[in-house]
Amino acid sequence: MAVRPIVISGDPVLHTPAQPVVEFDDDLRALVQDMYETMDAAPGVGLAGPQVGVGLRLFTFSYLDDDEVLTRGVAINPELWITPVPAGEADEDEDVEGCLSFPGERFPLLRSGSAILRAFDLDQKPFEIRADGWLARIFQHEFDHLDGTLYVDRLEHFYAKIATKVARKRGWGGPGLSWLPGVDDLEG
Repeated sequence: MAVRPIVISGDPVLHTPAQPVVEFDDDLRALVQDMYETMDAAPGVGLAGPQVGVGLRLFTFSYLDDDEVLTRGVAINPELWITPVPAGEADEDEDVEGCLSFPGERFPLLRSGSAILRAFDLDQKPFEIRADGWLARIFQHEFDHLDGTLYVDRLEHFYAKIATKVARKRGWGGPGLSWLPGVDDLEG
């Protein structure tokens, strides 16, 4: 198993809806193990297939809440239901989000406060997780990746302009760009 390169914003795999997983086999198990290792090395709290260049509908997640309860797993062919996103502007402290495919940057984005994730695990066993707060945010963020949407695509106009300038300055926005956690330093 190995850490995989993380694809950077602009690559077509990040902006194309992912395809359903149809083969639950050793190749899928190896991919998921690599995704866990990559997510942990980054470090991140979630990682979607498209972020490692694989256009399949799956993501890993790992979140330790304030009560030290760890929620960790893989969601394969997920469905996501959310409560309505609140009206208003995102709070610059409470609603800040980042993305391993837009590394080193964080912007505020309003998300739904609650979500229900239904998906399959590696053994094709269905499961459901009801999530609130940051775990709900993680699920929404990763699910967006499966539909070809990055969180910077959802930013309010002011922050979207800043994100566009950052991407242009760093030479992002085209195919073939990636970084390798543990090797490349893209945090600044």
